[in-house]
Amino acid sequence: MTALLTIIVLVFILVAIWQMVKIFDLAQAKGENSAVATDKDNTMNAYLMMGFLAFIYIITIVCFVKWGDLPLMSNSASAHGPIIDNLMVISMVLIFFVQTVTQFLLHYFAFKYKGEKGKKALFFADNNKLEFIWTIIPVIVLAGLIIYGLSTWINITSVDESDDPLVIELYAQQFNWKARYSGADNTLGKANVRLIDIDRANILGLDEADPNAQDDIITTELHLPVGKPVLFKMRSQDVLHSAYMPHFRAQMNCVPGMITQFGFTPTVTTADMRQTQQMQEKVTNINEIRVEKSKALVAKGEEALERYEFDYLLLCNKICGKSHYNMQMKIIVETQEEYDAWIKEQKEFKNSLIN
Repeated sequence: MTALLTIIVLVFILVAIWQMVKIFDLAQAKGENSAVATDKDNTMNAYLMMGFLAFIYIITIVCFVKWGDLPLMSNSASAHGPIIDNLMVISMVLIFFVQTVTQFLLHYFAFKYKGEKGKKALFFADNNKLEFIWTIIPVIVLAGLIIYGLSTWINITSVDESDDPLVIELYAQQFNWKARYSGADNTLGKANVRLIDIDRANILGLDEADPNAQDDIITTELHLPVGKPVLFKMRSQDVLHSAYMPHFRAQMNCVPGMITQFGFTPTVTTADMRQTQQMQEKVTNINEIRVEKSKALVAKGEEALERYEFDYLLLCNKICGKSHYNMQMKIIVETQEEYDAWIKEQKEFKNSLIN
């Protein structure tokens, strides 16, 4: 009841204020119309426009100095990564140039041609030459970017089967990933979600009668040999997911009911990436933050945060549900010898079933 009375009182107060504003407007009706800008108003607005232009440039410089480090444009770990980074750099340079020039012209002309009493604005109702110039230039630039982008995309997604890539399935489900290696025959066995049998540990729905499925290996961690082309076949069990591997500049949707694919060649092992100066600085910074947060947690009687160590990650880049943020899998890039030793320790599908 108290809450209801409070709401009613607030409503009456708002109505009273609204009525007072109307009375004030009526009282000022016969006075000078303040809605018409004077020369003083126009001059002030003109200088404010130049001030805002200066603010834009200053905040841009500050952002570049403070946050201008772009790690995901300099530490790619796949063969096609530098091509993607180059395309991103070109796009950002063009956008920055256009933004800088157009913002200057917009604010400068607002300053130079501010309204003045007795001064009539000169305008062109039509100018084909100007319209052609400001239409054809963006068309040429955008066409060049699109053609370059399409060429880059085709080059990346056209996996050459003659390179004998390692075939791996990425299986997405709310809210985790599974990896399925194609075994010694490098051919994935048939699978269907309708064949999932938890009681027999057939968690991905492999066709138990398919010979190609017998040597498949299912893991919860993704190991990749450095320098070896990899072809990923992707499935989703439930909703739309997206397999995103940022350091490898790889992303592809995982769509229920169909198989999508993406391929790349890893070029930097996990151990080598951890030794780069950039990554060491990042890890040091994160651990310093964790140490400070841990002090507060320990003071409350809670456990301290674990130290951070860099790992490549497979993430979901589609909002797929309440635990989407935690849908990730560790990727380990290692030497061929290390990969071979690890794969020998894994169980083949035929030996993992429960009878």
